[in-house]
Amino acid sequence: MDNRLFFPATARNREAIGKVLSRILLKGGYVLEVGSGSGEHGVVFQKSFPEVTWQSSDPELSHRKSISSWIDHEELNFTMPQPLNIHVEKTPWDIPSELLTSLQGIISINMIHVATWNCTKSLLKESGKLLKKGQFLMLYGPFKIGNKHISPSNDLFDSSLKMQNKYWGVRDLEKVNEEASNNGFIKEDLIYMPSNNLSVIYRKVCLKN
Repeated sequence: MDNRLFFPATARNREAIGKVLSRILLKGGYVLEVGSGSGEHGVVFQKSFPEVTWQSSDPELSHRKSISSWIDHEELNFTMPQPLNIHVEKTPWDIPSELLTSLQGIISINMIHVATWNCTKSLLKESGKLLKKGQFLMLYGPFKIGNKHISPSNDLFDSSLKMQNKYWGVRDLEKVNEEASNNGFIKEDLIYMPSNNLSVIYRKVCLKN
């Protein structure tokens, strides 16, 4: 059965995100994607970076079915593992031992603004526990800077999110940076992306668990 989902944003941003990933991905090892959604990003990046193993995850069953269908559709069954059932707030995350020993980085795309702030805190805390010194965490999506939106469209988007769920919303980058620092990360790079999004690269520098 074809359970593939199609998220329009993926087609718009996958090339730009791929260029950022090409700067930071090392050869070999696993990349864990938290909140993989439809799985469209995962199969694209697995094919773009065959030297790494892309491990997708999502708490929604319909999303995990979509990811599996995309893996099958792109004939990646012998290359890309099946998605994990990870909900960021349910800790510790259930991570296979092979992934733990070979993990090189964690990425989350367009997730933290459609989740509670506690999900962001949990994402940073668990990433801080799993990643070793020198490894990366990458967040992609809209952010406020200095608690101000960087565009009118992001302001409107933030209002629409809060209408759906009062606990959702575009996060303030400084607040995310502070939480990252509390879990042993430094902000290594900030990259302005199309459609008023940002890619934020954090690097693990010390243990703070």
